[in-house]
Amino acid sequence: MVDVSEKEITSRTAIASGRIVFPAEVFKQLQKDDFLSKKGSITQTAIIAGIQAVKKTSDLIPLCHPLRLSKINIDIQPGENSLDIECLVKCNERTGVEMEALTGVSTAALTIYDMTKALSHDLEISEIKLKKKTGGKSDFGA
Repeated sequence: MVDVSEKEITSRTAIASGRIVFPAEVFKQLQKDDFLSKKGSITQTAIIAGIQAVKKTSDLIPLCHPLRLSKINIDIQPGENSLDIECLVKCNERTGVEMEALTGVSTAALTIYDMTKALSHDLEISEIKLKKKTGGKSDFGA
């Protein structure tokens, strides 16, 4: 791991986003069923999974530092034949939370895939990206 002991503790924020796209008929069925499956609420389960993943990022990605997180928020909204996911993570630390935000989005998307694959395997997880990062040496995004 990179030595961050000499870095200043600052307020750090990262926002990542992603999307899972469904065939039109599958998405219409999901909307009709209020995004509930036989396993339960698709969006609420994905939010909980994403939050758990954010908290476990340093266990999943070998060179990530464990961080004391102060906020995690995952929002999932319907798009055009898609569910759009956004994950915001905050902490006061010596290193940023970009990997945590990206892990949260990825895990939420994978959870949605798992909960809807019985309807179709023609699902696409896409556009996972860092939208914004603040704190530390440089800021990124709008």
